[in-house]
Amino acid sequence: MDNSNKKLTVAVIGGGGREYAIAKRISESERTGKLYVIPGNGGMDFAECVAITATDVEGVCAFCVKNDVDFVVVTPDDPLALGMVNALESRGIDCFGCTKESAIIEASKAFAKDFMKKYSIPTADYRIFDNAANALSYLEQTSYPTVIKADGLALGKGVIIASDKAQAVAAVHSIMEEKAFGNSGNTIVIEEFLEGAEISLLTLTDGKAVVCLPASMDHKKVFDGDEGLNTGGMGAVAPNPYFTPDVQKECLEKIVFPTVEGMKKEGRTFVGCLYFGLMLTAKGVKVIEYNCRFGDPETQAVLPLVKGDLLEFFLCVREGKLADCNIEFENKFCCCVCMTSGGYPQAYKKGYEIDIPDDVAPFVCIAGAKKAEGKLLTAGGRVLNVLAVADTLDKAVETAYQRTREIHFENAYYRKDIGQRALNKLKRS
Repeated sequence: MDNSNKKLTVAVIGGGGREYAIAKRISESERTGKLYVIPGNGGMDFAECVAITATDVEGVCAFCVKNDVDFVVVTPDDPLALGMVNALESRGIDCFGCTKESAIIEASKAFAKDFMKKYSIPTADYRIFDNAANALSYLEQTSYPTVIKADGLALGKGVIIASDKAQAVAAVHSIMEEKAFGNSGNTIVIEEFLEGAEISLLTLTDGKAVVCLPASMDHKKVFDGDEGLNTGGMGAVAPNPYFTPDVQKECLEKIVFPTVEGMKKEGRTFVGCLYFGLMLTAKGVKVIEYNCRFGDPETQAVLPLVKGDLLEFFLCVREGKLADCNIEFENKFCCCVCMTSGGYPQAYKKGYEIDIPDDVAPFVCIAGAKKAEGKLLTAGGRVLNVLAVADTLDKAVETAYQRTREIHFENAYYRKDIGQRALNKLKRS
């Protein structure tokens, strides 16, 4: 990368609310010249959207070469696991994002669990199975509830918490035999159920230095009170009140630094955004999962609290200069409410017109939407992310919901309790 201050042609890979949030910030950088989002969505009027699927590695590479793209931000898990960063960098195009070799930390839950065991990183007890009969036999002796995970990538939905043996048996049949998640379920992990407060921690690392962004709290279940099916995420708040200075110190010493060092020892040096899904248990902090990229919708709740030029931070990561990069945070709270198509995460209808008032639009990250005849229409399960930043979490939550209620599309659904657990924690503190 040329270290001069020349304008850069930048491409962001992906098309959801997370990519909207990241691309919007990049569009505001003084270093950004031309900005592409591949494939983008109908709400990204600040960039040029290019109709190439995010998993079309060769198509993306050909486009970036042809259009003299200087820097590519690869955000979703699938293209990272497919080696998009490797392919782009082999063509001389610098990237923010990890290599295929390091993406395995998310792309294989079996690898991640064995990695944590090897490097004494606290996590739930587990067993790995590539044979359904053996898995079913193990269910006779394990305790309940138990957690069953498809080994590979499954859009954030490949985790089933089984409260009893019958549910666990059904989950094994669904994942391994009926292929509910395709080949991602050829191998499964059955692990101990952990109880406690969940913490989502996004970090930037160049393989040497690590910067922790404000911790957040995701809300995975589709219904209020954390009921129903797992989703990609129904909303998030940041910072997470459970992530106290003592908890952060414990995480850094026992989890974050050992993970970064362990990946280096494995010959899989991680460069990019490393996400830690954590559980604050009675026995300390434990890792639920790793992600090899920014979380969605955690990113939408965290980025408004990050001061400065996001593109410059990404360039520092790529150039191995993160230690010299001064990243500061707002002393505020952010709430993100996901508006979804009714029926998500199962079947839902698309094509409904979305009405967003002009005064609310600046606080919305558009996710599952397309443009047709000048109108914005629903085109996905998670349609919009509605944001608010305030001095207190109460005010951030209240304002986010005020804005959400002003937005309309047919069959819209959203949880009404985003941030409630965090608020209860603050009231007890």
